[in-house]
Amino acid sequence: MSDLRINNITDRTGDSGPVIAGVSTVTSTGSFTVPVGPTEMRGGRGRAIFCGGYTPSVVNTIDTVEISTAGNASDFGDLSRTTTDTGGFASATRGFTVGGYNPANSPIQQEDMDYVIFSSGGGASDFGSLESPTWGVSCCANSTRGILAGGRSSVTTYNGGYLTGISYIEMASQGQDASDFGELVEDTRAANSVSALTSAGFASPTRGVIAGGGNPRTNVIQFVTIATKGNAVDFGKLSDEQALGRNTGFSSPTRGLSAGGLTPSSSNIIQYVTIATTGDATDFGDLTVVRYTAGSGASSTRGVIGGGSNPSAKQNVIDYVTIASTGNAADFGDLTQARMNVGSSDAHGGLG
Repeated sequence: MSDLRINNITDRTGDSGPVIAGVSTVTSTGSFTVPVGPTEMRGGRGRAIFCGGYTPSVVNTIDTVEISTAGNASDFGDLSRTTTDTGGFASATRGFTVGGYNPANSPIQQEDMDYVIFSSGGGASDFGSLESPTWGVSCCANSTRGILAGGRSSVTTYNGGYLTGISYIEMASQGQDASDFGELVEDTRAANSVSALTSAGFASPTRGVIAGGGNPRTNVIQFVTIATKGNAVDFGKLSDEQALGRNTGFSSPTRGLSAGGLTPSSSNIIQYVTIATTGDATDFGDLTVVRYTAGSGASSTRGVIGGGSNPSAKQNVIDYVTIASTGNAADFGDLTQARMNVGSSDAHGGLG
């Protein structure tokens, strides 16, 4: 048997590595797990993507950033279609862009679901279809299941009917259409269900949360248990009980944040909830610029918010916050082009 010192693995002369013969054992206080499976399925590197949107023309651009750093976004590739007002969510390996609309197309509203592999660059691939053509769908996910809630549905008009249904997909599958999950909560003030139109969506590994949205614009926060099926349950209200739509959401495994939006004026407000509890949101701080319909992504520690619009112009600014703290956002860098968009990431709070 050969005994090796881990800090001195050489031959006797020190000129080269050892020649090991027979049965050898290694004793160590550390450990190392060898990665297995294809590289593209290992995931979780901490990358965010920002997909499609208005520039003011509708585009198919995908930008990417490394969340742990700061700097300008770089080109990732293109969606399979030009689209805006989509939903976005992700596993550790795949990022999804779903629904949306393009006024230059017929039909203008889309039922497509695209996905990209985070570890690669390049174009998106088709995944399947929504239950109906939809824009403004609100989304979140854990490591296996994507949740899609509300939106507006039509074929020929932008202002189609409001949706109150929740659907889901299993993200590791291929070519799966969205399936029924349940219904959104009822907003008793509006005497109808909350449509969750362009709401902030975020998740822990067990809960998916939808905050704000419209039909009409609401301050309602609601949640589902992702692993089961069923109707959403009331969680609480946004801070100051302020009705808010076109806000963006992201999370760590414990804390979910809503950023920006329309009140109906443009907002720079960031607010948060503790996902495992219920209750009203608490003020977190402010974005560096006032905006709505921004994209976002997160790691377990940091959230990034990119692009969006305000009454004067589309935005290319990317902000970041440290999720476990509170305070105003800081500048991260810029998108490759100013636009409204949707975002997702491969290390968000729903992945644990």
